[in-house]
Amino acid sequence: MDDKRYLLSLIREGEHQQQDFKYRVADAHKLARSVSAFANTDGGRLLIGVRDDGHLSGVRSEEEIYMMHQAAYRYCKPEASIKFDTYHAEGRTIVVATVPPSSKRPVCVLDENDRLRAYIRIADENIVASPVHLALWREAQKAQGAMLTYDDDIRHLLDVMEGRQTLNQIVRLSRLPRHKVITLLARLIRFGTARWEYVSPQFLFSLV
Repeated sequence: MDDKRYLLSLIREGEHQQQDFKYRVADAHKLARSVSAFANTDGGRLLIGVRDDGHLSGVRSEEEIYMMHQAAYRYCKPEASIKFDTYHAEGRTIVVATVPPSSKRPVCVLDENDRLRAYIRIADENIVASPVHLALWREAQKAQGAMLTYDDDIRHLLDVMEGRQTLNQIVRLSRLPRHKVITLLARLIRFGTARWEYVSPQFLFSLV
């Protein structure tokens, strides 16, 4: 398959959980958010030099290619694995950046104010990870044989969880310290007792 046919086959898929179009790279920080989101979720690829409508616009300069590398290797902490492949079609250069899911989550982005933020990919959006996601990743790094102990705090949390609730609602109803609620929710999700979903613009948590 030649470059053009291959690129068009990808473009026909549109933007989705594992694919994003970037018309141009004007901000390495912004590009790093997509890299973080893919690395923290299911992996994915960025088609750089492709407009949102699927039109091939091409990568315009060496500076854009430099910023792609900056996004992966300077602004992502820890560094994200990323592979760059270059294709040529209609006299334009398109770069496909492939990001595998990371085994060292969270992959965070160092923003313009030197703050670290982690992102996840939901459908075709990059969303800032919630504190519960961060705790869940910390839990996942623990020994596989870890157990969930149904102590008084867990039982109390289960008692106040009804329907779909935000983190703030659960903290208010439980009257437990926020950091403890975050940790307990992460454990409940890890062991399949609770789940999360994203309903823009917030995350909701519920019992399974």
